[in-house]
Amino acid sequence: MTVFDSRKTEYKDKIRAIATDEKVKFRIVVPRSMSCHAAQLCITKEGETPAYYSMFWAGMCGEAHEYWELHFSATTSGLYFYHFELETDWGKSFIRNVGHGIGDFAPDGADFQQTVYNADFTTPDWIKGGIIYQIFPDRFYFSGEKKKGVRNTRVFRQWGDEPYWKEEQMNGVWNNDYFCGDLKGIEEKLPYLADLSVSCIYLNPIFEANSNHRYDTADYEKIDPLLGTYEDFESLCKSAEKYGIKVILDGVFSHTGIDSRYFNKFENYDSVGAYNSRESKYYEWYKFTDYPDEYKSWWGIKLLPEVIEENESYREYICGENGILRKWLKAGASGWRLDVADELPDVFLDDVRKAVKSENKNAIIIGEVWEDATNKEAYGARRRYLLGEQLDSVMNYPFCDAVLNFIRFQNADAFFDGVMSIIENYPPQVVNVLMNHIGTHDTERAITRLAGPDPEGYGRQWQHEHNKLSVYDYLKGISMLKLASLIQFTLPGVPSVYYGDEVGMQGMKDPFNRGCMEWKEQNEELLKWYKRLGEIRRGTKVFKDGEFIPFFSSHKTAAYKRADDNSEVIVAVNLDEEMVTIPLGNEWGNCYTLLGNAPVNNTLYLEPYRYSLIIRYK
Repeated sequence: MTVFDSRKTEYKDKIRAIATDEKVKFRIVVPRSMSCHAAQLCITKEGETPAYYSMFWAGMCGEAHEYWELHFSATTSGLYFYHFELETDWGKSFIRNVGHGIGDFAPDGADFQQTVYNADFTTPDWIKGGIIYQIFPDRFYFSGEKKKGVRNTRVFRQWGDEPYWKEEQMNGVWNNDYFCGDLKGIEEKLPYLADLSVSCIYLNPIFEANSNHRYDTADYEKIDPLLGTYEDFESLCKSAEKYGIKVILDGVFSHTGIDSRYFNKFENYDSVGAYNSRESKYYEWYKFTDYPDEYKSWWGIKLLPEVIEENESYREYICGENGILRKWLKAGASGWRLDVADELPDVFLDDVRKAVKSENKNAIIIGEVWEDATNKEAYGARRRYLLGEQLDSVMNYPFCDAVLNFIRFQNADAFFDGVMSIIENYPPQVVNVLMNHIGTHDTERAITRLAGPDPEGYGRQWQHEHNKLSVYDYLKGISMLKLASLIQFTLPGVPSVYYGDEVGMQGMKDPFNRGCMEWKEQNEELLKWYKRLGEIRRGTKVFKDGEFIPFFSSHKTAAYKRADDNSEVIVAVNLDEEMVTIPLGNEWGNCYTLLGNAPVNNTLYLEPYRYSLIIRYK
């Protein structure tokens, strides 16, 4: 008999974060033979002293076990850590976390985590149940429109060629090759995105910069001239809205470019930059150690000088009433993705939320955090991203790893553990808007990660040599990507498709994962699959905020439910070499098959590497 399981409602009635003043019921199951005569919940808010709450005896569980229960609530937000302590005839016993949500008698085990968020914390409703599509602007589509004000030092490439990756190709200037994708090009392709049922476009940086990735901002107030104009951005947002699509921007606020109006080392801008004079209004933004040539930079990259986000002048420039955040929301943006959010201090993130929500309460704020964002530590302190005063959502790397590792390494238990750890720790309103990607501009493309060799530890020469899969591995990768995307589109949160994944584009790490969008030789099978997934997701309300319930786990096979008051779906994937039988209840006698195998006599029979997506209405 399990003593405690934080991921099952018979032991903890809310498998999630709770709001302030919201009660959660805890129950433990104790062997009668222990002669337990008192039980306590020991819970500690981080940074404070432990508090003890007496549990009450709640009856027998069979003949050999007994229940002890209590309700707990917290008046302030934060992280709370708990275990249980028993007084028995044999002395004191401890019930602690031994992993995977299981509590057992283990004096040296870990404490469980209970996240408590502000009761008034809400997240934008418009993105729930939708689909995000990520675009690297230089590589999506070129409208053919000639641009003004573009530096003649930029190197223009033929669409579809491999991005430069050798030092000799770049003549000492990295990331200076451009394929001329632009905002007008994205606008032209809105019908294509609508056919994929996309509801939100996430754009990598579009502000003036001097690299093709544009993470070295030169001017937050201007669109990069190669991408277009302020009016082009307004037009894109207005046209997208007609298709029911919103646009969110990439905010790079932990650093600027060395070649910018703010730092201006090369004096390419008509401003007095921090590098030019100590009297510059931007001087106090930067961390000079030996003026002007020694300064702190992002990850030691001298081209990216760090800013002091706590600086009042900088915060006013970005977050003020007439600041950058509000300027682009007024222009039509519906939110921001914050680059390296874990490198932005709390005071800055607090101001970001105030500015964004004051301008548009429905605008979304998504942070780049690679780990569990509820217990992340940075700046020497535990961060409070998801307690209600900073972010709405994060890029969900834990889900990404759980999905891709399951498809590649076929461990259903590990998959469920990865998913449940996030669901257990995050506020439910955050879970429903998580950015669920399986590939981005910072990782290998999904099909490459699934079916290709691991590039970890290898340089660009090796990655270039292994950038294209063999015919066999590519076909295998297509099948694997279909299964991965089925899971991605049906988990809690919002699936995010990296441009070109839906047509089978390949690529190792940067810059190979940033190739030009393939518009001619697309994998039609995969594209048709993504369109069908989009139709199902947008047409099935349970994916908006339905509960996630692990349903079946057997080594290489996983099945789970999504359920709300009106309907219930089952998603099942079998990666085993043998047929797997999954019994269903009688209530599934009248269900509809949306994808894959249909049940027979209330039973799913899944052949090797097969799947099923079924729905029933209550």
